[in-house]
Order: sequence, then structure tokens, then C-alpha cells
Amino acid sequence: MTADDVLTAERVSDEGFFELDTRMRRASDPQPSRRGEAQRAVWIERTLHFVATDPGGCWVAEDETGVVGIVTSIRRETLWGLATYAVLPSHQGMGIGKPLLAAALNHGRACTRRMLSASSDARAARIYHQAGFALHPQMHLTGILDRSAIPVVEKVREGSASDIELMDSLDRAARGAGHGPDHELMIGAWRLLVSDTSTGSGYAYVNERGQLALLAASNRRTATRLLWGVLADGPEQVTVYHVTGANQWVLDVGMAARLELHQEGYLGLHGMKQPAPYVHNGALL
Repeated sequence: MTADDVLTAERVSDEGFFELDTRMRRASDPQPSRRGEAQRAVWIERTLHFVATDPGGCWVAEDETGVVGIVTSIRRETLWGLATYAVLPSHQGMGIGKPLLAAALNHGRACTRRMLSASSDARAARIYHQAGFALHPQMHLTGILDRSAIPVVEKVREGSASDIELMDSLDRAARGAGHGPDHELMIGAWRLLVSDTSTGSGYAYVNERGQLALLAASNRRTATRLLWGVLADGPEQVTVYHVTGANQWVLDVGMAARLELHQEGYLGLHGMKQPAPYVHNGALL
């Protein structure tokens, strides 16, 4: 993949994930929608970032019609992460996906840890399992926030680039590797909240929709404080994605806020345990 491929790659990704959301939709789920302009801009900026930092981890598959499949992956210290992986619905089942994933995995051949966030699609889960990933169920919390349940949130401040060293140290404790240059990307795109006290430290990014995008902390109390801070300043309709079984503190907050719990997708890990206290991002992990 080159920078010139990124606009086309966004279209392939949007087509692939819209089809997946439509196929996997439950009766209680909202109607799937394509990316809005704000989400599209974030996706494009992020993928251009990956192409710049990890050219060997970003690939496209082409036929006579053009780009039909994409994958982006990153190496951060000793961790390899799968960021995006999609094949056009019209070209699925044709043997395109496996060589794309193999090319991306080769980018992380020297890494001792691997991490990905997957949908509930059975075909994808089979591919990841065959590639050696342990699959841990993901949950999400969603609903109308009960604002009467929100406690007074103290010791949380706005973050900045001066916090990157602190955040990388928290990343290493939770997942074995810092986010490094990804923090600069996220600071430019999202709001950053930081809590740094004598009893614990942590950070949380809030995405363009006002929802939690990523959270890491040194202990559950700090993580809980940050999540309440995100919810307090966010919209009435809330969704907290990518909750794993190792992070029951998220369920404590979500249940107190009267949100509904659902299961969706898998966190795939190789050579590492489930990060905690931690709420990963689907692409930046």
C-alpha cells in the first residue's frame, strides 16, 4: 500500500465492514450505516500514518478491476498489531484474504507479542485461530446514560503531548509496548484525559463521537475515575466498546450507569495475556 492507495482502501474497508455489519446485525441492533465524513477523515489520516510508519505492514490486493482487499498492521517495540483487514464483499471466498494476512504477519515476524481486535465473523475467527491467536470474547456496553449515577470526578485533567512518556510507560505495563508515534496521531485527532496522582496514573482518549477510544491505567481505581470522566462529558447515548473479561471494572461502571451489556467479537492475542486495566482501540490496539 502507498499513500496513493489510501482513498481507495477506505472505500474497500467501508464496503467490507458495512456488509459485515449488515450480515451480523441482530434484531435489537440499530441499522448499520456507512462512515460519516468525520469518521472517514479520521480513517484516512490514521491509514496514511500507518503507511508512513509501517510501509512493510500495509498491503493491497488487486485484480483487473483495481484494489479488492487491504490490510494494515504496525510494529510498536515488541508488539505487532493488526489495524485493518478487509476484502470487498464481491471478492470474499476467493483466496484473497489469507495472503494479505500472511504479508502483514511477516511484518511482525520479529515481535514476541501479537494483538488484534476482531468481529464476530466466523470466517475471520477461523483464520485468526489458525494463525495462532488465542481468541478472548469482547463485550460492549450501550444505552442511555443515567446521569444521576455519575460520581463527582476529581483528579482528571486535559492531557497534551507532554504526557506521552507517561502514557507509553502505562502502555508497556498493560500490553508490553508503548504506542509511540500513535500517541501523536491520537492527540491530534481526539481529546485526551489524564489522571496522575500519588496513588496511580492513567489516560483516556475520547474519539470524534464523544465515546471512549482507548484507556490505560496503573490500577482499577484510576481507570474507573477516567471512565466516569469520559462518560460525564459525553453524549446521552453511550457505547463502550472492546471490554474484555480481564476488565470487570468497566462492567461495574457500565452497570451503575444503567447501560446494557452485549457480547461482540474477539480480542486475539499471541504471546501475551489480556491487558488490564485497559480498554483497547480497534485499530490502534
